[in-house]
Amino acid sequence: MSASPRVGELFDLRGQTALVTGGSRGLGLQLAEALGEAGARVIITSRKTADLEAAMAHLKRRGIAADYVAGDAADPESIAYVCEQVVDRCGCVDILVNNAGVTWGAAAEDHPLTAWDKVMNLNVRAVFAFSQIIAKRSMIPRHRGRIVNLASIAAFTGRASSQRAAAYHASKAAVVNLTRALAAEWGGYGITVNAIAPGWFPSKMSQGTIETVGESQMAAQMPLGRLGDEEDLKGAVVLFASRAGKYITGQTLAVDGGYGAVGR
Repeated sequence: MSASPRVGELFDLRGQTALVTGGSRGLGLQLAEALGEAGARVIITSRKTADLEAAMAHLKRRGIAADYVAGDAADPESIAYVCEQVVDRCGCVDILVNNAGVTWGAAAEDHPLTAWDKVMNLNVRAVFAFSQIIAKRSMIPRHRGRIVNLASIAAFTGRASSQRAAAYHASKAAVVNLTRALAAEWGGYGITVNAIAPGWFPSKMSQGTIETVGESQMAAQMPLGRLGDEEDLKGAVVLFASRAGKYITGQTLAVDGGYGAVGR
């Protein structure tokens, strides 16, 4: 009888290739760091080449094998190009992290439909498009793969702090159920699909709300008394991406400092 792997081995991602969308800064860069630190080769993608080059240099300074492909996740043709480049360059994608996203602040009665479409196209359609192409080209033929989607605690509430962002809330709720649907459909191929729902983390997207409300006032709403930091998502993404999470699928894990535990 062979010995079962030790805990450290279960989280080891050496020999794996990970594609992280929106990976050039903020939460996406934190997720890319985590996967690279666990041993994966990391490919990041976003629109701006300069941001990608800076992020790749940052990852390489940390000893991570990293590369990038520039592309616009709001454009289906660009998504197809990114996926083709990564598969051709790396041979396969073992881990896909759908992180790219956008928000739009507006009262619901004044929310522009063009902005609604922008949010839905990037936050939902791109998640499906990346997942569809990578699953079909790389994961289904090999009967294995890990997909991790970035949802939000906004998926579980109609309003977070002072933020009015109906499209964002709706889009992240859609990500939660898309995660379930893909998990149910692709489980037979050995593919797990899970989501992480971050709470309040300092980022370009949350900067306006944090400045308006105040970081100390927002932190007071969390049982842990603080916002998320630069390492708080790392354990969750490595769990879902590794053998340690091989029997977890269709789930959404809130990483929110307990915000969801005390109601809204």
